[in-house]
Amino acid sequence: MNFDLLPAKPDYTGCSIVNLMTSIKGHYVAGDSVYAQLNDFPAENLDGVKRLILLVVDGLGADLLATFSAATDDRFQQHAVTRMTSVYPPTTATAITTFMSGQAPQQHALTGWHMNFREIGATAAVLPFISRFGKRSLSEQGVDINRLVDCESFSDAVPVAAHLLLPHDIANSDFSRRLGGSAKRHSFNGLDDFADKLVAFASDTNEPAYLYAYWSEFDHLAHRYGPSHQRVFEHFVELQRRLSVTLNQIADPETAILITADHGFLDSGPAECVQLSSHPALADMLAMPLFGEPRSAYCIVRSGCESEFESYVVSELSDYLTAIPSRTLVEKNWFGLGEPHRELGSRLGDYTLQMKDRYTIRDQLVSEHAFDLYGMHGGVTAAELWVPLLYFGGNAESVEF
Repeated sequence: MNFDLLPAKPDYTGCSIVNLMTSIKGHYVAGDSVYAQLNDFPAENLDGVKRLILLVVDGLGADLLATFSAATDDRFQQHAVTRMTSVYPPTTATAITTFMSGQAPQQHALTGWHMNFREIGATAAVLPFISRFGKRSLSEQGVDINRLVDCESFSDAVPVAAHLLLPHDIANSDFSRRLGGSAKRHSFNGLDDFADKLVAFASDTNEPAYLYAYWSEFDHLAHRYGPSHQRVFEHFVELQRRLSVTLNQIADPETAILITADHGFLDSGPAECVQLSSHPALADMLAMPLFGEPRSAYCIVRSGCESEFESYVVSELSDYLTAIPSRTLVEKNWFGLGEPHRELGSRLGDYTLQMKDRYTIRDQLVSEHAFDLYGMHGGVTAAELWVPLLYFGGNAESVEF
């Protein structure tokens, strides 16, 4: 089958969030890794820092930050160190696992919201750790998350006191407890509480410490309204205003704050959605429903239907997507470098449906309710793939970028 690999893919050789995590780890311990430190932010930029905060604003891609900052007083953009690529696919389940493990998808093998877990013979949403059908907790059904999520915790890999600051509804989830390792978990309710607890972390201890802080509301609003909506901009302005006060309160050469994101966003609504129900011939060629992400969907094709599947995609869907053998994406290092996780192949299926432009694809189960979102991510446009890195405190003023 002929196909074109899109040119915008993660740069794991020194310009991705994986490389950022290597730099952060290098601040604490020497070690060898297949992943180099971030080219524009090596570990020595954190020399003298005792307390390090990694603050991830879900969905605040580099393009959005630049656009929004240009319409405000630019309190954030002026602290930009560089742009980095996220991972593939650039989506919360995959990128947040990279932040919390320090590993690329090639190694942690969590490759989208809906995962095909061969180990349990079912599709599940890994972050809430629930089955796709019925939305039942996998833990309540006797599934040990350690059997499905077996990557290390970044918090356990750094030799200092580690902390997590998470929204109250996920602070004690199976996923947060698994990837948080031995870190102390702190929950928050709302922006003021979030900001106050950032200040408390910086002021309550004089010992070396690491804090992973996660803000999810930006992503929620960008999905619901679309990233260009006024509601999303207003939220950014409020977030920028409140965090600017917080950063001034924290200002300390021994405390550094790195702000980044897991992915960016596209405006993409119902008009850009390809419904699999409108293509019953294609659905009949699949051995199970699509999984992964609406912008990067994985499919398992029934044995003997491969040629027919490829022909249908070319003749009926080529304006909307490209079907790429998933093994080719692994070989071309879209998921990372080095030895892949033993289950990576089974979690990618036979083909990846990589959506073009702003298109998505939806495969709705009979148990699922229809819903409309107006902002999406998970594809390979620059708006989705590139995220910013901002540096506050520490020795930021003396570091040349």
